[in-house]
Amino acid sequence: MAVDNAVLAESAGAQGQPAKWRLGGALWLLGMPGVVAVVWALLPPLRANEALLPLPLWAVVLLSGLQTAVLLALAVAIGAWLAPRVGLQTPAVSSWLAGRPIGPALRAQSLPGVLGGVAGAAWLWALSQVAPAALQPSDPASAMPLLVKLLYGGITEELLVRWGVMTLLLWLGWRVWQRGQGQPGWGLVAVAVLFSALLFALGHLPAAQALAGVLTWPVVVFVLVGNTAFGLVAGWLYARHGLEAAIVAHVLAHLLSYPLL
Repeated sequence: MAVDNAVLAESAGAQGQPAKWRLGGALWLLGMPGVVAVVWALLPPLRANEALLPLPLWAVVLLSGLQTAVLLALAVAIGAWLAPRVGLQTPAVSSWLAGRPIGPALRAQSLPGVLGGVAGAAWLWALSQVAPAALQPSDPASAMPLLVKLLYGGITEELLVRWGVMTLLLWLGWRVWQRGQGQPGWGLVAVAVLFSALLFALGHLPAAQALAGVLTWPVVVFVLVGNTAFGLVAGWLYARHGLEAAIVAHVLAHLLSYPLL
């Protein structure tokens, strides 16, 4: 089973589960502040290059936000529909929507999430010591604001990559190799964690290219290794303890490492 039996028993049993549309809607709303934050952060560079834009600035901003909002909606819909079939959960959110106390679910996830966040912060600091010069922002003021890292990186990315992509990968493997029978084996879970971590890392290459100007091999290797490693941690937390544990780890990794970078 993908999630701890203790978490299942205490916070997200089969009875009293919220409707899929309610769970999906709640998670979409949870991820939307990150969408707004990242679009807001794009305004200064877009405004500086407004003359080069193919559309008016307001249209580019609107389309960018709508695109991400639609992708988020698709991801949360996939997770809400498929996660229960493969034993993946959001114990705290599901408990809240079902009118149950969320304390047991949060307690079961808090320690793993905090440990993952501390490990992630240490990893980010270590990466900053060996980062290619091309990835160092020429103007520190142009670095991504902390709020964007917390809201988009910590929450929205987890909904997109773990809740959406990883859940879909695990469900596909379960349908193909286990014919949809029983709970997914840990081998399938490990493959889903690995491939979603790789996709998570690949998703950071466009931002790296925008910062570095060109994707050299040192830049590509650095981005892929650095993000895949944390993606493995977040994926394991999601599979073992629930989505909220991965979110806690991702948020804490950015929060704790921010003063050190």
